[in-house]
Amino acid sequence: MINSMTGFGKSEFMLNNVNYSIEIKSLNGKNTDINLRISSIFRDKEIEIKKLISKALERGKIDISVRTNDNAINNNVQISDSIVKEYYRQLEPIARDLNIDSGNTDILATIMKLPDVLTTSKVELTDSEWDTFFKALNIAVVDLQNFRKQEGKALSDDILERVLKIEQLQNEIPKFEAERIELFTKRLREGLQKYNLATKEIDENRFEQELIYYLEKLDITEEKVRLHNHIKFFREVVIEERPVGKKLGFVSQEFGREINTIGSKANHSGIQRIVVQMKDELEKIKEQLLNIL
Repeated sequence: MINSMTGFGKSEFMLNNVNYSIEIKSLNGKNTDINLRISSIFRDKEIEIKKLISKALERGKIDISVRTNDNAINNNVQISDSIVKEYYRQLEPIARDLNIDSGNTDILATIMKLPDVLTTSKVELTDSEWDTFFKALNIAVVDLQNFRKQEGKALSDDILERVLKIEQLQNEIPKFEAERIELFTKRLREGLQKYNLATKEIDENRFEQELIYYLEKLDITEEKVRLHNHIKFFREVVIEERPVGKKLGFVSQEFGREINTIGSKANHSGIQRIVVQMKDELEKIKEQLLNIL
């Protein structure tokens, strides 16, 4: 089944009476690009987190955030009184000497942005707490995977509808075949009469030989057969269980080759119009395939 690379998953968990929420967002991407926004208390397992996400979600631009409330953050943050006082002792006379009209509040706001004023106490999680975290992370991952499946179903329906349209357009080509040969034969004969044989009769045997040569060059039977086979293979790949986005991309490239060749050999306005419509549908398919896992 087709899965989209776009998805969203969320879960919540409690640690030490503090409520945390996990949010995972994914967008399309050629490779796996994982961006973590997590509290320092979870950094010890950053590699394991990325491995889990990479294995479960496989591909895409993935953002993971683990957030909590302000109170929980404040419990782990400490202000160094001695450093704040030392910064103030040095800054206050400098501001006075420079005639900077700045109140104590403004100086303090500046000090709070300086190095080493704020420190975060190291919190070590127990094995049980890590189990709680990873269970919540897996719930968010499953939530995102379900989202991807729903989006994938919509993508699959749209893509297969466009593939069917290409197939239907291809089936319209044969009705122009006889007229195409007739028009080409007429143009060839008129060309010979105009440029080479204005006062001479045409050798019909030689003309037929030349006609057969050019018609073989313009024959699109092989292209139509290959396009038909590519469409059949595309439908088989769509229902595979594993990720098929890249594979479908390769098959769609084969679509393009056959459609382009049919267009270059068409020599008929009706077939050219069909080719343009087929290309339009193919471009829309390629756009959708960019979002498929």
